[in-house]
Amino acid sequence: MKVVVLVSGGGTNLQAILDKISAGKITNTEVVAVISNKADAYALERAKKAGIAGECISPKSFPTREEFNQALLAGISAYEPDLIVLAGYLVILPECLIKAYPKKILNIHPSLIPSFCGDGFYGLHVHEAVLARGNKVTGATVHFVDEGTDTGPILLQKAVSVKQGDTPEVLQRRVMEEAEWEILPAAINAIANGRVVWEDGHAFVTE
Repeated sequence: MKVVVLVSGGGTNLQAILDKISAGKITNTEVVAVISNKADAYALERAKKAGIAGECISPKSFPTREEFNQALLAGISAYEPDLIVLAGYLVILPECLIKAYPKKILNIHPSLIPSFCGDGFYGLHVHEAVLARGNKVTGATVHFVDEGTDTGPILLQKAVSVKQGDTPEVLQRRVMEEAEWEILPAAINAIANGRVVWEDGHAFVTE
């Protein structure tokens, strides 16, 4: 299964995927390209070190949003991916891309959807909101992408405890280590090995 990873920042989830492939925890899978909207994203350096094609396709490089949308679609499609993984990609996907790859785009979100998701909930903002509300449990969600923001079918979720004295940064790290870096690779491996089934618009991982 050929995977293109879209990322905006450091690429810790990308690294988790690459590490699990190297360890044989993700099988029948190859990351064929990493695409970022930021030229200085460290994720591109991770791709380079791993010998994977990396490129920047930025909205700022195009006169109109529509031209960027078409360039992004063309850039991704050039790699003929079986799956597109959003690993901290802070750009709203164009409708043309979502329609071109139905049930083929996966996102990781740092909360238990439907809590703390949707417009404005990304990065540290999610963990700040969790702490402000006084939640005792948070987590991460892997879901398929549709036209909405964090509204697509959920594939995997994992809960993480919130501890007294947590800062947003500390909680963010715990959610990454205990949930994100586990369930995103697990979801990719399940898809690669034909263990995802659909029923009434919902996605499930089979044993």
